[in-house]
Formats: sequence, C-alpha cells, structure tokens
Amino acid sequence: MLETIRNAWKIRELRQRLLFVAFILLVFRLGNAIPVPFINTTALQSYFDAASSNILGLMNVMSGGAFGQGTVFALSIQPYINASIIIQLLTVAIPALERLAKDGGEDGKRKIEKITRYSTLAIGLLQGSGYYALLRSNGLLATTSIWAAIVIVITFTAGSVFVMWLGEQITEFGIGNGISVLLFGGIVSRAPNAAYYMYVAVRNYLAGNTEGSISLAPWFIPLILLGSLLLVVFVVFINGAERRIPVQYAKRVVGRKQYGGQASKIPMKVNMSGVLPIIFAQTIATIPATIAAFVPKLANSGFMKAFDTNTVLYAVVYVLLIIGFSYFYATIQFNPVEVANNLKAQGGFIPGFRAGRPTADFLTRVLNRITMFGAIYLGIIALLPIITGNLIGLNALSIGGTSVLIVVSVALETQKALEAQMVMRTYKGFLN
Repeated sequence: MLETIRNAWKIRELRQRLLFVAFILLVFRLGNAIPVPFINTTALQSYFDAASSNILGLMNVMSGGAFGQGTVFALSIQPYINASIIIQLLTVAIPALERLAKDGGEDGKRKIEKITRYSTLAIGLLQGSGYYALLRSNGLLATTSIWAAIVIVITFTAGSVFVMWLGEQITEFGIGNGISVLLFGGIVSRAPNAAYYMYVAVRNYLAGNTEGSISLAPWFIPLILLGSLLLVVFVVFINGAERRIPVQYAKRVVGRKQYGGQASKIPMKVNMSGVLPIIFAQTIATIPATIAAFVPKLANSGFMKAFDTNTVLYAVVYVLLIIGFSYFYATIQFNPVEVANNLKAQGGFIPGFRAGRPTADFLTRVLNRITMFGAIYLGIIALLPIITGNLIGLNALSIGGTSVLIVVSVALETQKALEAQMVMRTYKGFLN
C-alpha cells in the first residue's frame, strides 16, 4: 500500500488527486469539529460516555465522533447510505426503476443518482428531527424554542447533504469511491479515542475500580492486538480469494487464418459484494434500537429490549440480513445466464458442460456456494467482536469487526484504483 502511494506520488496528475482527497478529508474533519448552536455539547458528551446503547456508539464511530459531539456533520453519510439501500431495493421491486437502471444508460444512471440525492435530503430531515427529539428528551439543549429546533434540524440535514456532495467530489476528482473514503476517514479518526478508552480501562483495573466503570485486565491488551492483526490478515486473504472457472474457446477457420483455441478463466470472487451487506444489514437490524434511542419512552418496552444490539435475537436477524444482502448483491454483479449467453456467442464453453442452459445452471450452482461462504465469512466478522465484547465487558469492542472490515476493504479498493490509474498512464506514455 505504501509503495503504491509512493509510486503514485511521482505522477503529477495522481499527486493532485491524492492532495484533493486529503483536502476533502480535512474539510470533513473540520465539519466534525464545528458544534451546532443551542446544543449543550458538554452534557451531550457526558451522556454518550454514560450511554450503554451500542447503536449510539456505532453511529458515533461511523460519523468519526461527530454524532456524540453534536457537530454539523453529526449525521455523516448515514442518510446517504440509507437512501442507497431504499433505492436499490426499490429498483428490484419497481419495474420502471429497474428498466431505468438497466437500460437507461448514462442518462438513467444520472436519474437514479438524482433520486438518491432527494431521498438523502428527506432521510436527513427525518434523522435530524429524531436526533433533536433525543437531545430535547434528555435535557441536552440550551433552549427548547421553535427557532432552536428549526436551526438544529436544518443544520444536521445540510451537513449530511454536504457530506454526500464531498463524497461525490472525491469520486469524480479524487481516487476511489468517495463515500467509502469518508467512511474510512471517520473510522480511522477514532483510533486515538479507542486507544485511550483501553488505557482508562486498564488503569481502572489496576486501581481496583471494577464497579460502575470500565475495566480491563492488562493481559487482554496483547490478545486484542493479536486478534485485530489476525482479523486484518483474514480479511485481506478472503478479499483476494476467488474461484477461477476454466473456459475453452473452439477453433474456427476464417479464410486462411485460424482463430480461437485459446483458454481463459472466469474469476468469481468469494466476497463479491465487499462490505455492503454488513452496512446495509446493520442499518436495517438496528432500526428498533434507533427508534428506542430517539424515543426514550419506548426504550423500556419488551419489543425494544428484544432487539437490543447485545441480544441473541438481534444477532440472528443481523446474520440473516447479511446472508440475504450477500445473495442480493451477488446476483446483481454476476448474472449466470448473461455470462453463459456471452460465452456461447463467442464460441466459448466450460469443459464438461454444454453451451447455453447447462453452463448457466453450473455457474448458478457455483455462485450460490461461493456466496454462501462469503456470507458466512461476513457473519463471522460481524458477530465475533460482539461476542468478544460481551465476554470481556467492553461494549466498544462490539463494533471492532465491522470497523476493521470497512477500513481494510476501503484501503484495498483504493489501492486497486491507484494501481489502475498508474497502469493506464503507463500505457499512455508508452503509446505516445
């Protein structure tokens, strides 16, 4: 990764793109430090320090700490992620949107993006109103006037829309997917706080303050670091794993020349959808907990307690949603029927299977097996830190697996984007 960045830095255009990404990240971090008017930030920070709800901690981590400080970018990219989930699901359910996505070309793509932007604005207003209700019900506002409510909700909404715009600028003028890069920056920025959190926990344990405060035995630290390292290695290994299906092309004679006869492979990645199933499953599975967090009157209800992020029911629903979204994105990214038809049109075939329907059936079986393995892998990554956090007693550890997966996946995707840019410019220089 460092070698790739060093080589990219030598190319002027890539150096400008990297500096642009760094500038956007700086703006993103500055927005995370600007407080919203009429919010008692000191009381809000104390409330988040004392809160035991994992959903609040998760939203705080995803926003880079802005959610727990009541800053302009408190909602971060969550409204955009939620809007993307809704639009992609509606694309499958509504034929008009499906035709627009598949057959609309660039114009259809732009219309889908416009719909997603408007949906982001609507969801931002909804979440901003919910966040205001959370602040008001817990006495975290300096004033409860109507003007204060309007300013707070509009500021949160405008911040989420601006973050979406920043992500689009990175995608267009920078390197990699802008939304993923911002999510990466927000999570990485919490690393010093996580280190301090563990330091306080160890200090409390050594001082004997094990009641009413976080505590952690010192010998757990090497285990946590080793587990994190093994988790990173495991994620990198699975991200690069793929099933390569051999393809043979029939020989054909055109005039005096012979074409075909060569062999190639169809690569099928084990984890085709990346981290998206976890993000989307997490968003849907935490809806009850989010409602409970924003509406304190419902917090003590039996239904809300059943869907707390530490319960078995939440874990089961979480895993099932991950599996469902894994299959959903696998079918979108790889269509066995279309691949089989393309092979047949080009004179290619998979050894042992006739062209056409038999090839499509074989590819479908392989896709289902690979997707199931990838979904189980994502489920293990998502649940293992939750189990570990419950055993140790640190709620903050329950978000570690998802955070590591997002950080590693985004870093690998950005590295591939940089390498692709360098290869393109190398060939351009060679041809010129």
